[in-house]
Amino acid sequence: MNKQDFAFLKELVETPSPSGFEQPAQRVIRQQLEPVADELDTDVMGNQIALLRGQGGPKVMLAGHCDEIGFMVQYVDDQGFIYFGAIGGVDPHLSPGQRILIHTAQGEVKGVIGKKAIHLIEPKDRDTVIKLKDQFIDIGCSSRDQAEKLVRIGDPVTFAVGVERLQGDRVTSRAFDDKMGAFIVAEVLKMVAQQGGAVADLYAVSTVQEEVGLRGGTTSTYGVQPDVGIVVEVTHATDYPEVEQKGIGRVEVGKGPVIARGANINPPLFDLIIRTAKEENIPVQVIGVPRATGTDANVMQLSRGGVATALLGIPLRYMHTPVEVLSLTDLENAIALLTAVVRNVEKNQSFIPQ
Repeated sequence: MNKQDFAFLKELVETPSPSGFEQPAQRVIRQQLEPVADELDTDVMGNQIALLRGQGGPKVMLAGHCDEIGFMVQYVDDQGFIYFGAIGGVDPHLSPGQRILIHTAQGEVKGVIGKKAIHLIEPKDRDTVIKLKDQFIDIGCSSRDQAEKLVRIGDPVTFAVGVERLQGDRVTSRAFDDKMGAFIVAEVLKMVAQQGGAVADLYAVSTVQEEVGLRGGTTSTYGVQPDVGIVVEVTHATDYPEVEQKGIGRVEVGKGPVIARGANINPPLFDLIIRTAKEENIPVQVIGVPRATGTDANVMQLSRGGVATALLGIPLRYMHTPVEVLSLTDLENAIALLTAVVRNVEKNQSFIPQ
């Protein structure tokens, strides 16, 4: 990945965007797509929709959600300690002892999630998970009045970590789920434009509030009314210790994007993606998903009279932790594959299963 693209990815991932507070991340994407898109709009939910006009072909919608998991300030006690709730699927095992940032109208406020020293915990309680409602943030204040001058009820909170390079093409960060999907979608629109466009009208959509109920995917698909839709998401890598492969499949970081197959997926579109991968010599992995996928692809498929839908996943280790790990090569291969798929969609192509 070149320096310019990596800088875009890093800025997007590190920009705070818990569900319901996505506009800082949307502004980063907007800056990238304004010079390229024929139209660029934000709807009332906060979804950002970029259009690259085609040549009379079907509407193709690519979607990746830009919201991340996090916390929300809910209560400040008399000593200035802040209690919080989860935004999305936060594991209460992980939060004690973490550094955090509270995102306020005046800027970032640094803090830590307090943790009683092990010396002070009864031996019988040392393996007990502290409930999220009993965890608290310490921002260094000594009173409620002092804390409430800095933060407000409802302010969002994120882990205070960003993108770091590991060995080879591996990188780690919070919030790859799924800002790297929004990154891929934006890059595909830019790449299709660089290659002269496509027959299809291409809608690149950065959706919101996926982590709290697939909300932005539902409304944006209804608004765009695509004929074809591909959702770009993370998927569980199964190539690290103690992960059971039998229930998910063999999914390896660095071995290519993952194409889902199952009831949520349109068979002709699946075949087009696999055929394009072979023609372009792009490595892919396939997983079977016998039910709904639990992603924006589920609501996309069911919008209005139905949408020919596919799901492309990027293998991710340690999902919903501050140390998610993925391969930059997988991102590059996903961009190349989706660019080719969009350009391969024909004017009167049918996606009705036969």
